[in-house]
Amino acid sequence: MKKEFRDQMGQDLSIEWPPKRIISLVPSQTELLYWLGLNEEVVGITKFCVHPEEWYRTKLRVGGTKMLDFDKIAALKPDLIIGNKEENEELQIKQLMQLYPVWMSDIHNLDDALGMMNGVGELVDKQEKAGELIKGVKEAFSKLLSAKLSQHKAAYFIWRDPYMVAGGDTFLSNMLSLCGLTNVFANNNGRYPKLTKEEIALQNPEVILLSSEPYPFAAKHIDEFRQICPDAKIVLVDGEYFSWYGSRLLEAPAYFGKVLNEIQ
Repeated sequence: MKKEFRDQMGQDLSIEWPPKRIISLVPSQTELLYWLGLNEEVVGITKFCVHPEEWYRTKLRVGGTKMLDFDKIAALKPDLIIGNKEENEELQIKQLMQLYPVWMSDIHNLDDALGMMNGVGELVDKQEKAGELIKGVKEAFSKLLSAKLSQHKAAYFIWRDPYMVAGGDTFLSNMLSLCGLTNVFANNNGRYPKLTKEEIALQNPEVILLSSEPYPFAAKHIDEFRQICPDAKIVLVDGEYFSWYGSRLLEAPAYFGKVLNEIQ
């Protein structure tokens, strides 16, 4: 049967419900679909959808999140495509919308992520399972928020050459605040500002978090940042826990707790 939905960008779509041929264009939402109990219904993913590993090995990959292969997508005959405003290219999404039903998420904070889980649950006829997930994520974060967190000025780096950080109005910045960390670059221009060494030193963050993605920061980069901010605590972090807004949020608060212990 046909059913009407509205996505997080306020766009309406009509799909044959429940959908039987889904393409996911976002790694964290691919992992969510797996957690919700879908399998055969998901026919296509991106080359960055590395979780679950069995899907990465067996599902057809339709390109990258920003470089989609339209021929591969056409061959899969999708009855639903699920994407994200930030992670996918607007022009490509608009092209897809001319051909297929496309549901887009738009996520800036934890509440948006919970709304996405609810929306996707309804979209794929897994409302009860999505409700379980939302309840579990809320409980996990309430434990984190009830802990006495030390307030530290922090910077979260996603790239080098040029240096790029999570700015304000980003999911990453919201995760920092839920950890009790104050993002020193929250008021800079742009959501992911590019910075010079001098600009970093001027803000003088007490904590520098170096993410594993999209740039693969490693131990060899720590000295480079120590020269810029000699007094800062520099920690390598798993970017999936800070930036994936699907079912991985169940585990994120426990991981954040370990990072905060290291900072202390």
